[in-house]
Amino acid sequence: MSMRLPFFNSKQTQDEIIIDNIPDHVAIIMDGNGRWASKKGLPRIAGHKEGMDVVQRIVRAAVKYQVKILTLYAFSTENWKRPKLEVDFLMRLPKEFLHIYLPQLMENNVKINTIGEFNSLPDHTKKAIQYAKEKTKNNDGLLLNFAINYGSRYEMVRAMKHIISDVESGKIDKESLDENTLTKYLYTKDLQDPDLLIRTSGEQRLSNFLLWQLAYSEFWFTDTLWPDFNEEIFKQALCDYQSRKRRYGGI
Repeated sequence: MSMRLPFFNSKQTQDEIIIDNIPDHVAIIMDGNGRWASKKGLPRIAGHKEGMDVVQRIVRAAVKYQVKILTLYAFSTENWKRPKLEVDFLMRLPKEFLHIYLPQLMENNVKINTIGEFNSLPDHTKKAIQYAKEKTKNNDGLLLNFAINYGSRYEMVRAMKHIISDVESGKIDKESLDENTLTKYLYTKDLQDPDLLIRTSGEQRLSNFLLWQLAYSEFWFTDTLWPDFNEEIFKQALCDYQSRKRRYGGI
């Protein structure tokens, strides 16, 4: 028998989440921190600080509903163009987040992973993340996957360069190249593709996020700014996903 949990949507009509039909991999573009702060007359970094706390609440919800992988778009390769003060603050957030919430992540059996150009991050950012990875490496619950210094176009160019190098060195045969080959050279080579993409703030674009991996994912958009995102809205996304039929190009 399927396990069901009660849920009330935004119209307060009863519905249910069916645990055996939860998306295994949920990816989220956490958008709207700056606009949230501006609406309140606060500096942009105040929005990022509030957004950090929301991450922990959504991680707890993902654990509760038995999501296996949660990938969060934390910092893109394009975000380096932002004002230095804001970038410096964002680079300090991982250390602050992990200092506050690592004990809770351990308690919930969460394993931390990252995708992106990790070596280009500031040393203090790398050190905090490496420490958390080491502490959580034996956990086998939710995989909390931060996309940090990540850009999908760069990822694919990087993959193609490595493929060309391996073809030229004879490690792989050019005639055997296919979709599976490219997948093995991506940051996400050890992860299944996302089943569900959520983007907050009302924007409806991918912003250079997982362009290859999201080919057959279900998309769900909300006008809610990330600092106002909560478990109830997360449940709405999960329930909407469960109402869809994924055809993968078939009938």
